[in-house]
Amino acid sequence: MPPGLTQFLSDYPGMSIHPSTYAGLELRGTFAFSAQPPDRPLITDSYSLAIRVPPTFPAALPAVTETDRRIPRDGRHHVNPDETLCLGSPLRLLLSLSRRPDLPGFSETCIVPYLYAVSHRLKFGGPFVFDELDHGAPGVLRDYMELFGLDYPQQAHSAWSLLGMKKRRANKRSCPCGCDRRLGRCAFNHRLRPFRKLASRSWFRANTP
Repeated sequence: MPPGLTQFLSDYPGMSIHPSTYAGLELRGTFAFSAQPPDRPLITDSYSLAIRVPPTFPAALPAVTETDRRIPRDGRHHVNPDETLCLGSPLRLLLSLSRRPDLPGFSETCIVPYLYAVSHRLKFGGPFVFDELDHGAPGVLRDYMELFGLDYPQQAHSAWSLLGMKKRRANKRSCPCGCDRRLGRCAFNHRLRPFRKLASRSWFRANTP
């Protein structure tokens, strides 16, 4: 069972384990939350969700879908073409999850902020209350530019590619920061180290933006 399952079912009593042929664990039901970020109104709301938790969680991210289609599928509320909710860029989500790598942690840091932003927009209109990424690879790369401290999308793409390599091989490649040195001879190498701890090389190769 995934870490924190008992606490998750206690925190969200409307959710329960759903029989499924999925290799991991599937949770379904009413996900009720109450949240009030700094300088924002208190919002209490609920959504019908299905959460598929992979067997390798927390090394791999759960997939979350909304089952009653309350969230508009209009391209403005960050629902992916496969109906999964776009909670954020994969690496940003893994970074958030690393601070509390269990199901309650995933719910609090990944699901609730997204649902709060959706509920806020549905109630008050306007943009998402938190930083909103562009759709697809451009938005993901913009987020990775911020995470890596780089200025251009191609630099972020290069940094991502290096994270999919063995360190010895990556250190011989050109540093993406633009210093004209090898990665192993640049301080940017230290900036990439924490991200190597978040996921395997194969994960980075499989999730190239």
